[in-house]
Amino acid sequence: MKNRVVTALLIAVLALPAFAQTSSAAPDQNQAQSQAQTSTAGQPAAATDSATGKPLQPPAREGFWGHLNPFARKKYVQRQTGPIRDRLNELDELTAANSKMIKDVDTRAQQGIQLASAKANEADQHAIDAGNKAQAAQQTATQANTRLSNVEQVVGNIDQYKATNQTEIRFRPGQSVLSKNAKAALDELATPLKSQRGYIIEVQGFSSGRGQAAIAASQKMADSVVRYLVLNHEIPVYRIYVVGMGNAPVSADEAKTAKRTSGGRVEISLLKNDLEQLSASSNAPAAPQQ
Repeated sequence: MKNRVVTALLIAVLALPAFAQTSSAAPDQNQAQSQAQTSTAGQPAAATDSATGKPLQPPAREGFWGHLNPFARKKYVQRQTGPIRDRLNELDELTAANSKMIKDVDTRAQQGIQLASAKANEADQHAIDAGNKAQAAQQTATQANTRLSNVEQVVGNIDQYKATNQTEIRFRPGQSVLSKNAKAALDELATPLKSQRGYIIEVQGFSSGRGQAAIAASQKMADSVVRYLVLNHEIPVYRIYVVGMGNAPVSADEAKTAKRTSGGRVEISLLKNDLEQLSASSNAPAAPQQ
């Protein structure tokens, strides 16, 4: 009799948790279904792709044993952990989507920075080229201005001749023939003039005696000098100015102290202006441009 009672008590004890778990499973299942319907009806279709941000609600009833149910079954545990697992999966998908968006934004930002850097480098190169061209233009303008100043100075002094070389040829009284020394002196004077411009030769003849006879004799000696320069050195006639001075003084300032010429002589003066200098500057190579 006692054995039967003990056995009945054990069966009742073992059946009571199963009954409690079964009774609590139905409300939990109903509550989960009601929550799913509420979330489906209250949220749009796109809400499944992003986190709702709402905390998980604990079940209203936790069964007969409370939080710690020593006889909880596998399906019961799955029902309890299913919402948590779904929320974790949802958060993982949202994190992956955010990471992809951040990566796309970073890629576009890097491309924009590279494009802006390339444009900046190109602008710097254009600025350097423009600076070099401006410097070359400034240098050319400076050279042109300098040359224009030289030309203006030369044009202003085109009729201003300066004595650069003088030679004196002596003649015996009554003669107009050039001696060997006279020819050598004329050769030394006229040889460098073949490739030059902007010069004139002044020939002044002086002779002893008085009046027209002295003037004619001095003119004859000066003509012999001019003839030698034209024939032997091809000096243009228009560059030679001849005058027979007779027995006149050398200059007005020396008229008081000058003595009358006792023999025949011819003074040859080479006069130059700045035209040769201008020609040399125009033929000079221009400075290289950058």
